[in-house]
Amino acid sequence: MPQFMDVHEGFLGVTQAQVEEAHRKDLEVEAGEGVHFKQWWGDPTSGKVFCLSEGPSRDAVYRVHEKAGHPTEQIWEVPLSGS
Repeated sequence: MPQFMDVHEGFLGVTQAQVEEAHRKDLEVEAGEGVHFKQWWGDPTSGKVFCLSEGPSRDAVYRVHEKAGHPTEQIWEVPLSGS
């Protein structure tokens, strides 16, 4: 299944609890789009939050974030990965 990385901006000073709550909202609606959010990262200093997901399409990832209340247009398919 394709993987996607997305970026949310404007979260200056975001806390662990706030990102966990946003992630929880994604998890509540992800199944309806066939998406699974695997991991997130946040930087309170830059105000950026990054999400790694897998799903059928970029549009499906967008719809999950939109339904969860934090849409972003910055979603990229990441076909290559490593550890």
